[in-house]
Amino acid sequence: MASRVSVTFTCTECGWTTNKWVGHCPHCQAWGTLEELAAPAHSAPSLSPVSPAQPITEVSTTASHKQPTGVDELDRVLGGGLVPGAVVLLGGEPGIGKSTLLLDVAARAAQHASKSRRSPVLYITGEESASQVRLRAERIHALHSHLHLAAESDLARILGHVEETKPSLLIVDSVQTIADPAVEGAPGGVAQVRAVTTALVSAAKARSLPVVLVGHVTKDGSIAGPRVLEHLVDVVCQFEGDRHSRLRMIRTVKNRYGTTDEVGCFELVDDGIVGLADPSGLFLSSRNLTVPGTCVTTTLEGRRPMPVEVQALVVPTSGSPRRTTSGVDSSRVAMVTAVLQSRLGFELDRQDIFVSTVGGARAGEPASDAAIALSLASAVLELPLAPGVVAVGEVSLTGELRPITGLQQRLQEAARLGFTLVLTPPAADSIKVPEGITRRPCADIVAAMHAVLPIEG
Repeated sequence: MASRVSVTFTCTECGWTTNKWVGHCPHCQAWGTLEELAAPAHSAPSLSPVSPAQPITEVSTTASHKQPTGVDELDRVLGGGLVPGAVVLLGGEPGIGKSTLLLDVAARAAQHASKSRRSPVLYITGEESASQVRLRAERIHALHSHLHLAAESDLARILGHVEETKPSLLIVDSVQTIADPAVEGAPGGVAQVRAVTTALVSAAKARSLPVVLVGHVTKDGSIAGPRVLEHLVDVVCQFEGDRHSRLRMIRTVKNRYGTTDEVGCFELVDDGIVGLADPSGLFLSSRNLTVPGTCVTTTLEGRRPMPVEVQALVVPTSGSPRRTTSGVDSSRVAMVTAVLQSRLGFELDRQDIFVSTVGGARAGEPASDAAIALSLASAVLELPLAPGVVAVGEVSLTGELRPITGLQQRLQEAARLGFTLVLTPPAADSIKVPEGITRRPCADIVAAMHAVLPIEG
């Protein structure tokens, strides 16, 4: 009897599958992109295991010790470094600095491998020529004789380079430009990306070789290509940042060897990208100047507290009032504005309101509501806040300050930066206040305003 064949149709753009053909993909809205994939159903034969199963307590972990990359901020995100045999996918928008960062990582890894007498680092570029990568390496001072470079887009030749070089680290830029000659379809398609990634993952596991893949992203910021790409790899990292800002961030979406709540900060400079162990200088303006309409808060990026300065400007208008925001959630600014107008009597319906953060930072979590409200109140009253103030807390529709998470980390970061007063919501649990800083619980936004603004009544 012939084996039963299951037929599925897969979109070559986004990887969406269905059991019948349709002309229009409902997921990515593309037309004519569904291809038929047939897979005969069969049962796998039973084979003798290569090595017997053993108790988990007797399994050695020496082969999985993490190797630092030499870039502290990247090691922070990866949980200490690269695990031998791990496959890391780094995604980000074009021009954000993925190739520059990984070229710096490759050079540092090559320097460490040379000192420890290990195999060289292999960098595969599928988008640029070798001379173009060499020019970038000169600009960012990432030249090293132990770093090998090859411009290839053929999977078989790349595996040949791996066989010949036997590298201690493999970087492929990018996975969507590599093609397997044995698989039909253009590079970047569903079948090609699946085949290329599967082959590289197999090579990584067989050789205990750490592999870093660069991935393109779509318009909404997700990894381009089929979703299976993210399932095949061990770690998925997103490289984020505003083109008009020097700040770049790496955060993990998936990590089989560590947590996904760490964030690495980088600064884009003329000669490359440098890690920022303390990015507060990018997010805070000169605190020697006390001007109306500014307030500092501390946000949490994963487990990392980040200082953010919120600035507000309120000016009269004769037409329809505008609400312009940058770096903050526009819906939360609209809500806080409504609370100030309804609960405190501020006349803001005839005012243009502009709210922004300093240095391209983002303050999108509810804990930044208190800073937004105080900066708006300071701008309306044209009174600067008391010096050395940090405000954290979620503002409810009744004007009260609601509890937030990570208050201890926020207090420690404020104390480290030299602030002296932190306005917080009332907390039922005991919070250890760091030395040199005062914590003032405020039940509502009115109490917070009276604590830091020289107003009467």
